[in-house]
Amino acid sequence: MSTTKYANAVAAIKAMENTLLTRNDMEQLIGASGKSEIEALLSAKKGASETESAETVWKMIQSYAPESRELEILLYKNDFHNLKAALKSMISGREASHYYVRPTNLDLEHLSGILAEKDYGSLPVHIRETAREAYEMLVRTSDGQLGDSFIDAETLRIIQKDSEDFGGEFMQRYAQLTAVCADIKTAYRCSKMKKSRVFLETAVCGSKELGKDVLVNAALEGTESLMTLLEGSGYSEAARLLNESAAQFEKWCDDVIMELAQTARMKSFGAEPLAAYYLAAEAEQKNLRIISVCREFGADRETINERMRMLYV
Repeated sequence: MSTTKYANAVAAIKAMENTLLTRNDMEQLIGASGKSEIEALLSAKKGASETESAETVWKMIQSYAPESRELEILLYKNDFHNLKAALKSMISGREASHYYVRPTNLDLEHLSGILAEKDYGSLPVHIRETAREAYEMLVRTSDGQLGDSFIDAETLRIIQKDSEDFGGEFMQRYAQLTAVCADIKTAYRCSKMKKSRVFLETAVCGSKELGKDVLVNAALEGTESLMTLLEGSGYSEAARLLNESAAQFEKWCDDVIMELAQTARMKSFGAEPLAAYYLAAEAEQKNLRIISVCREFGADRETINERMRMLYV
């Protein structure tokens, strides 16, 4: 895409930022008396875009950057999730479409058929080999958990690889943070569950900041050893939160991604502002779900605020 067209895209994104919910907006939603007041507040702020989904935002971004391989990396997590859903459905006999998430780079209408026919060449390049290996692993072992862990690790590996191959600094940092957060969570859970080395080496991906071997070895030694590693690696805050609460660790992971997104706000060119806006829309939707679920279960205002993610604006 030309520099000029990126400039036009960024200008459009800047205008749309005005419809994103602010902290004050979220406070009003948290304190709303009921569903009707929440709907009225959202309508007043967002108008026709009140029910805007991540898929809608992605379609808008694609209209400005239809051939940006860099931006497609943002959907890789959804792509690999959908691969897991399709493979599980093949084994269980359940309808895969109930478990798919959007937006995605995959042709969901034909995904199950492609896998059943082993027509891996019809899949996007970034997921072909993983699909083949995961299918063979499931047939060979019938171990769904091992298959899931393999696909999750491959997701992180491919995100990092493709961000290096055709992504800028922003996307490369996004890939690193995504890998680190997922690997820390996986290593911690595996350590708590006393998983084997074979399982850990399948489930952990590794990154430039936290290598696979050191994470696997620390996890095998126990959670205390893993915490010591993290405290000395620049992720001491992650270690502290993980020890205290899985929910707070998940929030921290989402917030460091949003901190990265905020660095793109002042840029006028390139794909970064478009990527950042998509991440902002995802975070907004997550916050709305948190408010909805917490209110449904009668959580107090303080509890809801503790779970709220950092906002873009």
